[in-house]
Amino acid sequence: MHIAEGFLPPLHAVAWGAASAPFVVHGVRSLTREVKANPESTLLLGASGAFTFVLSALKIPSVTGSCSHPTGTGLGAILFRPPIMAVLGTITLLFQALLLAHGGLTTLGANVFSMAIAGPWAGYAVYKLLRRFEAPLMVSVFFGAFFADLVTYCVTSVQLALAFPDPGSGIPGALAKFAGIFAVTQIPLAVSEGLLTVLVMRLLSQSSKSDLIRLGVLARITPKAQKQEAPVR
Repeated sequence: MHIAEGFLPPLHAVAWGAASAPFVVHGVRSLTREVKANPESTLLLGASGAFTFVLSALKIPSVTGSCSHPTGTGLGAILFRPPIMAVLGTITLLFQALLLAHGGLTTLGANVFSMAIAGPWAGYAVYKLLRRFEAPLMVSVFFGAFFADLVTYCVTSVQLALAFPDPGSGIPGALAKFAGIFAVTQIPLAVSEGLLTVLVMRLLSQSSKSDLIRLGVLARITPKAQKQEAPVR
């Protein structure tokens, strides 16, 4: 997914950077408010960022000759909402560009838009929609992480198609080619990431239940609800 350093035309690189900047600035403000209001969130924020860093640093060769990796952004988007995930994702991509040669500084804006903005917003929207229709929490988490991963690669395909249209079929033809290259590997990876995110959420629901209740991921059980759930003797 990481578009390599210098791969995009300069105008495209600048445009994607400009498109990403407002989201990141808004995310910084949201993150600052969250940390000030709830200092206890710091550990979970760090864990969400680490989860994204580790998963998105994995490079898995594709049978099409490219390579893919999970994104890990669905978890942070569900826990802290997409604006904060935009900041965590940007930090992740910046460190990967500097330390791991994944992506680059000139393509940072494009990579941020696809992985730290579009993917988290799509995954969060799916998660909230399923929860509104009273889908089980873990089902909602799975599909939220699944779509956060998959939409990232869809947006990357669009970015590459806009930069390198096919000589014969133009942007639609290039989009079909890029999306086809990614899809072979990315769909199974998105399923795997969804399952892994469910596993992590289950662990968090046991070890950090109070935090998940405060964040609205788990429902707060009132004394009245506890009384209703009590077995009839």
